[in-house]
Amino acid sequence: MKLAKKALFAGLILVIAAGMAFAGGGGDSKGGVTKGMDRKIVMGYSQIGAESEWRTACTNSVKAAAEEWNIDLRFSDAQQQQQNQLQAIRTFIQQKVDIIAFTPVVETGWEAILKECLDAGIPTICVDRSIEGSDRVAANPNDKNDPDNWFTAFIGSDMEQEGNRAAKWVIANAAKIKPGKSVYNIAELQGTVGSSAQMGRFKGFRDTLGINPTSALGTSKDGKFKIILSQTGDFTRAQGKQVMEAFMKSNGNDIDVLLAHNDDMAIGAIQAIQEAGKVPGKDIVIIGIDAVKGAFEAMVAGTMNASIECNPLLGPQVMETAVKILNKQPVEKWVVSTESDYDQTNAAAAYPTRQY
Repeated sequence: MKLAKKALFAGLILVIAAGMAFAGGGGDSKGGVTKGMDRKIVMGYSQIGAESEWRTACTNSVKAAAEEWNIDLRFSDAQQQQQNQLQAIRTFIQQKVDIIAFTPVVETGWEAILKECLDAGIPTICVDRSIEGSDRVAANPNDKNDPDNWFTAFIGSDMEQEGNRAAKWVIANAAKIKPGKSVYNIAELQGTVGSSAQMGRFKGFRDTLGINPTSALGTSKDGKFKIILSQTGDFTRAQGKQVMEAFMKSNGNDIDVLLAHNDDMAIGAIQAIQEAGKVPGKDIVIIGIDAVKGAFEAMVAGTMNASIECNPLLGPQVMETAVKILNKQPVEKWVVSTESDYDQTNAAAAYPTRQY
């Protein structure tokens, strides 16, 4: 009899454990209702991964905001693979979550899965990055072939403007740091190819310099700036260092300016430049994008010249937008982040207030 009871107890434990695993890992067990709702809502969130300080800050912001709003968050880390994101979103659909948020690892390949969300009646929010064909404003809300109608709202930065801002900084400051040059040779560390961040920053930087925005290499119309090297570092510090090592071996004496599509790649590149016997911040002017704490430390140390802010603290906006959508309140199609630019003139003063 005792053995039978023990077996029954063990079986119940297994059933409970299996039920908890099926519930989607990361779900909130607290009771109560979501702030601004008459019930507790469930959100599925597919994040790209944890490739940088910026991404970690974004993830932490989303998780903290879900806790604050008392939202049951089903979180999935795609580990840089779109296939993992597609699988996660299909799982969210099967679980009948109330709303899905996701950060697309690349711009293409979303039509089928987002139409599945539409068919299931589940609204979706793009966070940080958008999808191919979207200008984030639907011309015709009833056109199912318009990519802007495949998601409900986009929350994030204007990546093309970030490229514009980086180029404006180069135009205004390169000659001050390295005077007397007739042409400034630029090396570029691109982000993940095909991502909206990479594509926007790539185009915006070239547009403002007056370089063909469809070409990796090229010279500005005024002849003052020339992109001589451009390769992806996949937004990671390790890849940024590896690619910069190759740049230094092939063209180290020719590079005047480095643009990195994020700060982590810039920080990796700084190490490669130092190991090659050059002085980062002086021999090579270095501009990153994101404005993470590591970039501020490098600017204060003088090894990095500037960082264009891309705000990762999007969690509160995501939760607020989700509640509005589920309450059938109007929301902006594109909620643009508020951002600033930093360099060695203002980094030290701003550093103590940085949250990421």
